[in-house]
Amino acid sequence: MTDLSTTYLGLQLKNPLVPSSSPLSKSIDTLKRMEDRGAAAVVMHSLFEEQITHESRELDFYLSQGAESFAEALSYFPDLGHYNIGPDEYLDHIRKVKAALSIPVIGSLNGISTGGWIRYAGLIEQAGADALELNVYYIPTDPLMSSAEVEQMYIDLARNVKASVKIPVAIKLSHFISSIPHVAARLDQAGVDGLVLFNRFYQPDIDLENLEIVPNLNLSSSYELRLRLRWAAILYGKIKADMALTGGVHTAHDVLKGMMVGAKAAMIGSALLEHGSARLDEILRDLATWLEQHEYRSIRQMQGSMSQRNVANPAAFERANYMKVLHSFEPKVI
Repeated sequence: MTDLSTTYLGLQLKNPLVPSSSPLSKSIDTLKRMEDRGAAAVVMHSLFEEQITHESRELDFYLSQGAESFAEALSYFPDLGHYNIGPDEYLDHIRKVKAALSIPVIGSLNGISTGGWIRYAGLIEQAGADALELNVYYIPTDPLMSSAEVEQMYIDLARNVKASVKIPVAIKLSHFISSIPHVAARLDQAGVDGLVLFNRFYQPDIDLENLEIVPNLNLSSSYELRLRLRWAAILYGKIKADMALTGGVHTAHDVLKGMMVGAKAAMIGSALLEHGSARLDEILRDLATWLEQHEYRSIRQMQGSMSQRNVANPAAFERANYMKVLHSFEPKVI
């Protein structure tokens, strides 16, 4: 029988499929269904820096501030009424999830500053999480802030979180970084255990009738995986940290490609939101079938086989591929 097992963040996983951070993890019943369908681990929905900061300021108001200042203070933060649970409830939810599941549970913190909210990394560990994913969602808008300063924020945050916990820590990166290999190497030196490639930046739209900026969520497609495949292939063998791919994992072929470029886990979100937990069954079945048909004994056997360091033409991941694609395109004459 083909061995689908892998390791990620030092955790033994029965297969590479890990439901990514999403609203699905808010329901224990849903999590149990995903476990029954074959999920090897699960990443919890994020606890946001703003949620923690908001609760702290709300407490400070009741202790020392006048009532007339509270409404104005609230305007500085997102509308947190749409979040179902606060920091304390989040920790309690992790405890309940750990009690209900037998697979590893990965907590998720979403933020960028190095403030006191980081102590929740330790509280998530105490609640029973097997690992922590630090989701760095940051869009620099200040023209005076250099790329080096932005990168340093990632490094400082990683070091502070690593210093506060003993469980493995993965950093979920953005691809909007001037030198991804440089940042990956620095994070590796800072001791992070894993890199998750990449954060999906949700783009706002414009309502032309009401002249408003409106949020917009589009589920991913397999096409988005290509960006992740490219950078995982380039980073493989250059860093010690495990890599997970997230954004564009929809089929068994997507998982296979991820493993071949060197990833240890394939995180799936949009496909579950669209098709439900049964999608896990289908992918695992197709995965096992493909491996048997192509005479692979295990997932480990293929990991890194199509990385930049192992393919016959390493330049295919660089400018050579760019030129080849452009020269191969023949426009239709109109």
